[in-house]
Amino acid sequence: MRSVTKLLVLLVLFTMPGSLVLSQETQPGANQGASPAATKAEVDQLRGEVAAQRQTIEELKALVDKLAQEKSGPVASVPSDGNAQVRPVGATPTAARWADAPGVSSLRLSDAVLHELAPEPPAMVDQAQPAAAPKKDTPLTAGWSGEHFYIRSADGQFSISPYGYLDTDYRAYQGDGAPSDTFVIRRARFGFQGNYGSHFDFAILTDANATTGAIVRDAYLNIRIRPEFQFQAGQFKEPFAQETGIGATNLDFVERGLQSLLYPCAGTAFRCPGMVLHGDISGGVMQWWAGAFNGRNGVTANATNEPEFVGRLRFYPFRKSKSDFLKQFAFGGSIAHSRSRGLSNDLSFNGTIPDAAYDFFPSLRINGPVERYEGELTYINGPLALRGEYTQMQQQRWGVGSETPGGLGFLTVPGIGAKAWNASGTYLLTKEKRPENGTPRVKNPLFGPDTPGGKGRGLGAWEVALRYTGIQANAPGSDFLNIYTPGFVPTYDYHTDEITFGVNWYPNYWIRYMVNVGVDQLHQPSVTGQIPQNFFVVLQRLQFRF
Repeated sequence: MRSVTKLLVLLVLFTMPGSLVLSQETQPGANQGASPAATKAEVDQLRGEVAAQRQTIEELKALVDKLAQEKSGPVASVPSDGNAQVRPVGATPTAARWADAPGVSSLRLSDAVLHELAPEPPAMVDQAQPAAAPKKDTPLTAGWSGEHFYIRSADGQFSISPYGYLDTDYRAYQGDGAPSDTFVIRRARFGFQGNYGSHFDFAILTDANATTGAIVRDAYLNIRIRPEFQFQAGQFKEPFAQETGIGATNLDFVERGLQSLLYPCAGTAFRCPGMVLHGDISGGVMQWWAGAFNGRNGVTANATNEPEFVGRLRFYPFRKSKSDFLKQFAFGGSIAHSRSRGLSNDLSFNGTIPDAAYDFFPSLRINGPVERYEGELTYINGPLALRGEYTQMQQQRWGVGSETPGGLGFLTVPGIGAKAWNASGTYLLTKEKRPENGTPRVKNPLFGPDTPGGKGRGLGAWEVALRYTGIQANAPGSDFLNIYTPGFVPTYDYHTDEITFGVNWYPNYWIRYMVNVGVDQLHQPSVTGQIPQNFFVVLQRLQFRF
């Protein structure tokens, strides 16, 4: 910019003397006469100087035009140093208009102007966005919850836990016609449980040692819409009675009481395909269940168009009390209705008692409605636990005739009625608290890992147990004295009960050794030739879980 300015100044200085000389040469003759006459030598000298000045002017113009052409290129971008660039006026719209004007020579020297470059506006469309940095995978977490191993997503929305348990028994019998002493793998179950977020829970449990029905025990999804309203579907325990709500690892005795013979789906560990609505109201003060199931033992299609309906209520009236004396007092009841089908060879309940010492009642053909009723009571206070239950069932025999030789055609015979009861109590001698459905927190385990939330060594936890349970079943007889189908339906009215003494030892939180000594009193034998007597049964179980 400075070099161009200097050239313009020099051009003006050199042009001024020439202009004066030309003006003197063009004066009229009258004016020339007024001044002294110039000699020829002086005139020639002036002409030479003017020619030299014109040549210099032409050289300067050529130099200015060259510099202007070098500086007239368009600016593509702002230099990295941020300085402004010089553009000739000819590169601007104003200069273009002046160049086209009449009488203006295209060789005219144009002034240079300074232009500040404005930043380019950002593109609004079709602009390629920078690629986002790849998102790193959130790592899973795994560990031990104090109860089970688990794998969980980092945000806690997804988790899965393997779990299982094994029951190994040794059974010894004493009595006329009693089974032989034997070792038994009573249960060998393994499965997974987990959640999808805060509203979905699932469980899958199999029994590798299942002897009846499918090996699948539990396979369900539970949807917790609200604590008061939940929905569960799949295969699982029918919520009929108090003892079905207690897991096998938390039973007070090796086997369930005799009342369990009257539960739905007793042949497949009380589990059937179905669905249930349930919930906890007011923080568990009241619990409710209402469900429909196949009622056919295991993964079996229903044989009628009428599913088995189950309804249950359980109350904890003092659950929110500050006193521990009545806080875990509960009572409730259940009802169930289903229909049997004689053409599907449906039979009455299995009369084999849970410890398998004998069959006290035969299985008979049934057809028609099946009604069940149950009442329950629980009281827990510290190491003490008391439980009671009463169950009743009625199975109809419509149009089944008789099993006597000759038969009675499709005549309806009296239905089968049964009732059973169970009363038990346990006490932890080492003063741990007895949970309603769980394992006591062993204060001082003998060996193995410490109990979650505690530590120390000792003799483990010791518990004593006592139970009285019984059942009575009656199939009334009937006479059909007619010409076409005369016959007689025999009467079955049997009664048995059992007294069990038990000791439970927990060397640590995950292992339990149980010894039960039972006196089974057979009052009315169902086997021909058998006499009323007492059977003595000793059950031992080593159980471990994870």
